[in-house]
Amino acid sequence: MVYIAQTTEKAVTHVCCIGAGYVGGPTSAVMALKCSDIEFTVVDTDAKRIAAWNSSSLPVYEPGLDEIVRSVRGANLRFTTDIDAAIGAADIVMIAVNTPLAPSGAAADDAGGDDGGCTPCGRPTDLSGVEQCVMRIAHAARGPTIVVEKSTVPCKTGDVVASILLRHGHVGAEFVVLANPEFLSEGTAVRDLLDPDRVIIGGQRGTERAQAALAAVYAHWVAPDRIVTMGLWSAELAKLASNAMLAQRISSINAISAVCEATGADVADVARGCAADSRIGDKYLGASVGFGGSCFQKDIASLVWLCHSLGLPEVAEYWHQVLRLNEYQKSRFAQRIVHVAGGSLAGRRVACLGFAYKAETGDARNTPAAAVCRTLLAHGAQLAVYDPKVPAQSIIEHLGDPCLATEQHAEGNTSSCRVRVCKSAYQAMDGACVVAILTPWDEFRHIDWKRAASLLLDAPQPFVFDGQLVVDDVGELEGLGLQVHVVGRRHVTSE
Repeated sequence: MVYIAQTTEKAVTHVCCIGAGYVGGPTSAVMALKCSDIEFTVVDTDAKRIAAWNSSSLPVYEPGLDEIVRSVRGANLRFTTDIDAAIGAADIVMIAVNTPLAPSGAAADDAGGDDGGCTPCGRPTDLSGVEQCVMRIAHAARGPTIVVEKSTVPCKTGDVVASILLRHGHVGAEFVVLANPEFLSEGTAVRDLLDPDRVIIGGQRGTERAQAALAAVYAHWVAPDRIVTMGLWSAELAKLASNAMLAQRISSINAISAVCEATGADVADVARGCAADSRIGDKYLGASVGFGGSCFQKDIASLVWLCHSLGLPEVAEYWHQVLRLNEYQKSRFAQRIVHVAGGSLAGRRVACLGFAYKAETGDARNTPAAAVCRTLLAHGAQLAVYDPKVPAQSIIEHLGDPCLATEQHAEGNTSSCRVRVCKSAYQAMDGACVVAILTPWDEFRHIDWKRAASLLLDAPQPFVFDGQLVVDDVGELEGLGLQVHVVGRRHVTSE
């Protein structure tokens, strides 16, 4: 096998993407939409997932994605389990499989604790899925092939990929390894793909021709000044660093929210004052219950591990504190509910509005809502949960299966179940004495609070805890007899 740094001059005509998940599916669909002269094939070992992509009910929810998939599926976009054939026909093979944290032997990644499952030494990334993909590519590739890392991987993973290709590729096979990290935000993935801030393409010295070939694909719709080329290791690290810095901003404003609650300042005003500085800006400065999702926690834990492995304990501790502060914020919000409610929620119904880790997604991985709900359950609460996108089964599973996840339970028809998944916010609030807003869905900004107040129990006084800054007029709610507590704002009893 010969591993060379350059591929042939021929134009790219076929791209294969291994992994039909949150990255591979949307990315390939938008690429197919913008590159009508290129065939895109998305492959996966999960036949049910592939069938879903070929159906009218996609396995991934993203605003605008369904329309795009329908417009290109069957034209220049295919979804199949015939992995080897797709690899063999491809000029570019993108690896977009899951790269979770390696098992720690402790609780699951979204379990409680002061660091979200990340020890002070971090957690390594499980690259077994990537390695299996590379082995498959080595055996199935037929012509010169550009292998592209789309998955989030630790710095220097490209060396591991190249080593596998060298050892297992066919005699005479030609490979180039590039890093092209994704920068998608769930809920805005289609917009991020159609109008990216930047496209990073990284490769070792001597891979310029392969980088140009991949850049030419993106050039169908991305301006040249937004396509950035750099070294392979730099591209890999840029993804981890970007997510770490975004999470750092969230933890920073959440730390300030604690100061605001203690002093009487308003975190929304403080954030507005900071955002007016052009060096800071207003992105990721909204105080909340905390961050979640599949990326931030995992990527920071991986970065912490990397720093320790490089003999940089002070740097590792710096990033570890971002995770610890996030866990503190979730715990602090939940404990505030318990404290204000008198120290016990035994037998009391709490309406939990939102369960996804952010709006515009049905993803509940590492959601702060789960941590808050588990604390409330530990204090005896009965939960009525509503989220417009997260499936009932997912909610029950995230909360440790406190009751059987049957359809009857999911619809909230059984009085013995401590967790009920409701079909509307008003159904969740019916008979509740506490309302906790845990996800900033737009519909929660437009709740008819007069109607809600008529549904809530009035003995003792009903409470509303806004963990996402969605309540615009606190005075209106208090005029209806509701006691409102907002993250980053001290509650002042009305005279």
